[in-house]
Amino acid sequence: MKGINVIAGLLACFFSIGVIQAQEKKNDHSLIRKLTLAQFAIANLYVDETNESKLVEAAIQGMLEELDPHSTYSNAEEVKKMNEPLQGNFDGIGIQFNMAEDTLFVIQPVSGGPSEKVGIRAGDRITHVNNTLIAGVKMTTDDITRRLKGPKGTKVNVKVVRKGVDELLSFTIERDKIPVYSLDASYMITPKIGYIKINRFGATTYEEFMEALASLKGQGLQDLILDLQGNGGGYLNAAIDIANEFLGSGELIVYTEGRRNPRHEFFAKGNGKHQNGKLVVLVDEFSASASEIVAGAVQDWDRGMVVGRRSFGKGLVQRPIDLPDGSMIRLTVARYYTPAGRCIQKPYESIEQYNADLIERYNRGEMMSADSVHFPDSLKCTTLKKGRTVYGGGGIMPDYFVPVDTTLFTKYHSQLSNKGVLLKVHFQLIDAHREEWTKKYDDYAVFNKDFDLDADMMQQLIEEGEKEGVKFNEEQYKKSEPLIKLQLKALIARDLWDMNEYYHTINVVNESVNKAVELLETE
Repeated sequence: MKGINVIAGLLACFFSIGVIQAQEKKNDHSLIRKLTLAQFAIANLYVDETNESKLVEAAIQGMLEELDPHSTYSNAEEVKKMNEPLQGNFDGIGIQFNMAEDTLFVIQPVSGGPSEKVGIRAGDRITHVNNTLIAGVKMTTDDITRRLKGPKGTKVNVKVVRKGVDELLSFTIERDKIPVYSLDASYMITPKIGYIKINRFGATTYEEFMEALASLKGQGLQDLILDLQGNGGGYLNAAIDIANEFLGSGELIVYTEGRRNPRHEFFAKGNGKHQNGKLVVLVDEFSASASEIVAGAVQDWDRGMVVGRRSFGKGLVQRPIDLPDGSMIRLTVARYYTPAGRCIQKPYESIEQYNADLIERYNRGEMMSADSVHFPDSLKCTTLKKGRTVYGGGGIMPDYFVPVDTTLFTKYHSQLSNKGVLLKVHFQLIDAHREEWTKKYDDYAVFNKDFDLDADMMQQLIEEGEKEGVKFNEEQYKKSEPLIKLQLKALIARDLWDMNEYYHTINVVNESVNKAVELLETE
């Protein structure tokens, strides 16, 4: 009798599904017809001429706004800009630059890139692109970038002002594929502890990570700090590949599941290169998506320690849907879950509430105290080896909380930063002393140990601040002086070497990094 009831129940279920599917098809046709009729009526009957392309884009955007914060529409140009950092390369001339006083200032030419090959140097100022003046004309960075980028094999003519040379220098640069790196820094903090910082998860992230890890192991690495602070995510596969390096064979890394997307699981292969050494993953309120996958897997398997502040809380999976004109819909099709079954997606009752979440965290005091973070018991999970309590539903809560460090920050320092005074003075200093410092500090270790900004340089900063309307405050200046000096030193290190040296310098005041070192040396 029981078996008959089960069969009857199953038949009823299948019948209901069939009715629902048929009804859905009928509704789909009705809705499509409704949308088509609306578009036809507007195109043919509206009193004035309309931009149909713009109207269609607005309709798509309107529909997506009714869903979740991460289902989005991007036009063709936006798609191109969005994909470049993740794909690992773009076509261009190969320079790192900043805009200083309405002038393009070359920080570094990309090593082996087209600009370096023709003789562009660090410190050069590009004033003309294809005979168009770009210096001193309030041209936006995007406008300048558009002029410099172009298809591989095409040429662009630039004119350059170089310190010590009276006349303008002319260069013809043949554009080429320019690598975009997702790894900012990798170096040994102590003889046994290595540090790797990843800024995004892109197409080349795994290869970059493995190269850095191999190099650090060659220098004596036993334990690793993986810095994902500020990393907003990227490709899921890149996160899975990175997590695989830490976990044992068959251990679940992440799974995804949605209404029309059945559960899909991703497991570690057991061939990782850092399965035994100690591990700390750094996160903060801007660590999201793929960063949370890595941190969540490490935490759920008790493989390492997560240090910092609660991560952003993005646990939605987007599928890119390419449209015929090069535009794209990124549609949320599933949620991802950590090995312990946590969905770390934070609530999104409204876009306004969602966007204000980080501000609310500050207002609640969450950035200063872990006690300000509260999770309901319904979101409680346990780690898979040690049975520790962890929570879903709002980001990854670190094992060791590190508050925002405000000890060196003042209103005076904030004004100098916000008005660009620090960057301006840094450009002035590197411009005046590059040759001298390059000769004096042929090795970064010597620079890091011996370099300091003298009183005249700091007076230059104060005077430039006054010019920009930042009134000197002696008390606040003395409080922030160590931080100001360190920030300028880090920027100078970047210009003399690269981003690796920048982070090596600035991480001295990164309390999350310092906490990670402390934990690895004591536990």
